[in-house]
Amino acid sequence: MLSADRIVELHDGLTRAWHAVGQPESIEMDEAAMENTGVDSAWLRSLTLHHRANFDLWHIEDEARTPGATDAELADVKRRVDQTNQQRNDFVEQLDHSLLGWLGPLKLPNPVAPLNSESPGLMIDRLSILGLKIFHTCEEAEREGAPLGHALRNRERFEILKEQRDDLAGCLNVLWKETLAGTRQFKLYRQLKMYNDPTLNPAIYRKNLQYPDS
Repeated sequence: MLSADRIVELHDGLTRAWHAVGQPESIEMDEAAMENTGVDSAWLRSLTLHHRANFDLWHIEDEARTPGATDAELADVKRRVDQTNQQRNDFVEQLDHSLLGWLGPLKLPNPVAPLNSESPGLMIDRLSILGLKIFHTCEEAEREGAPLGHALRNRERFEILKEQRDDLAGCLNVLWKETLAGTRQFKLYRQLKMYNDPTLNPAIYRKNLQYPDS
């Protein structure tokens, strides 16, 4: 069900495919990329949609730093960041929910086993972001016309990022192995974001309901 090595491979393949064809407008994965990466299950599709959210978020946040961007453009970017980040967090929860649903019939996770502080979904989220960092760092290491020393700096960054991702992938594999063995457990941690909820964000509900500031 869960293999960190397979997840890393999927992230890298999707990242290359999406950059090769340009940035699609939708978070939904295109059929060509799905065929090329062998995504043929609900679990892999969830992994794909989650990574897509991080992919989109990466490029939207790049737009936020465009020199000369107008206030209106920055406001639009901010809304898109919030929307995509909400999708990202929803997909993280969906990943953990799927894993726990698969484990349930096996009477796992063991409720008396030591609790892991981080769920697999949160670890996969970090792997996804590291994969994007690695891709763009490699791009920068090969960028033509870059300043002197730029390539060397990014090759050094690549080695650091690769070690971090390898370490995290190893930790995820160990967590899953121990979960299956009943010697460790994890829980689904709800993000419970408030800023996108019109009933919880006072900047929204005060304006919508014309509440006084006092």
